[in-house]
Amino acid sequence: MDYVKQAQLTKKDSSWLSALDTKARNNALMKIAEALESSKDAIFKANKEDLDNAVKAETTAPILARLKFDESKLSSCVQGIRDLIGLEDPLNKILLKRQLDENLVLTKITCAIGVIGVIFESRPDALVQISSLCVKSGNCAILKGGSEAAHTNRILFDTIHKAGVEAGLPEHFLTLVEDRAGIAELLGCHDYIDLIIPRGSNEFVQYIMANSKIPVMGHADGICHIYVAEDADIDMALKIIEDSKTQYAAACNAVETLLVNEKIYDNLVSRITDKIELREGDFNKEYLDWIMTVKKVSDLQEAIKSINANGSHHTDCIITTDAAKADEFMRYVDSAGVYWNCSTRFADGFRYGFGAEVGISTGKLHARGPVGLDGLVTYKYKLAGNGQIVGDYASGKKSFHFKDID
Repeated sequence: MDYVKQAQLTKKDSSWLSALDTKARNNALMKIAEALESSKDAIFKANKEDLDNAVKAETTAPILARLKFDESKLSSCVQGIRDLIGLEDPLNKILLKRQLDENLVLTKITCAIGVIGVIFESRPDALVQISSLCVKSGNCAILKGGSEAAHTNRILFDTIHKAGVEAGLPEHFLTLVEDRAGIAELLGCHDYIDLIIPRGSNEFVQYIMANSKIPVMGHADGICHIYVAEDADIDMALKIIEDSKTQYAAACNAVETLLVNEKIYDNLVSRITDKIELREGDFNKEYLDWIMTVKKVSDLQEAIKSINANGSHHTDCIITTDAAKADEFMRYVDSAGVYWNCSTRFADGFRYGFGAEVGISTGKLHARGPVGLDGLVTYKYKLAGNGQIVGDYASGKKSFHFKDID
């Protein structure tokens, strides 16, 4: 496939998609949900082929869990789409309306970004989530999934694309890149792709940023921390730690480093489930497995310094009964998500009520944390006048009369 040509066509169709009204985009999403349900046998068959190949390649258990697309994941994806339909349309929301002078009115309004390129890991459900979020937000998407999920990604793409086009979406609202060489072509398409969201290793994300002029949004690592203060409820802490590490160890919001106040270190660490392998020293290591670095710290300030120095600014948690400690932690830890007495696994677009997410952003510009609908729109300024010219205001013939309009 000529991916440059495909990107050009996608860019042309992006204006069409963004101009469709709420009813048209929601109807397409409903048709997509129905098509996924009716195609489930073919989807599961394709996924079994990917899983069989992964087992032969001796893929680790956490990655196999990501790769698996069964009844539960299909049901979750379909429900996510239906929840998305019920969310407010993120487009054409008035953010500001101001009269500059009589009959000269400025309006700041949300609009689609345009074409979004998403490169994601071995999670076929991510393809469904990203596609549906882009449809709802009026963006065209170019998707590149992991080769280990090739068969599942293909059937999911075919199902979604066919249903979307039949429902009235433009032909190029969705594109699937199936070979690694296509990534290099797309990185040069800065005239046609407005944003890239990479979901992969730190090395890969850095490669994307270094080899493209296209703006990049996302995160390289998910090095999440939990700090257990000396006054913490130990039973609560143990429950949160276990959930944060084992509920889904391969997720980017799973805890990787545990910091424990020295006053309770021995008591707490000795009671951590033996399902988790504890290590020392790798304070900036993302395991994506049932392994966790543990470190003894003297106080809250040392914990905050360690997190800011070694974390990836994704999601970090404090477990404490002291509200003042929690407030200090949440003010000084420089991360997209700062939690108090709850699992880091809550860092998720679906759990935030965003209707899933296209990824987690650890940057500070445009969007931060789980990127849902609000992170997939930008804005434009509309100015409506009646023959006004700047020369009249520069000469003093006329003057501005600013007034915000409700």
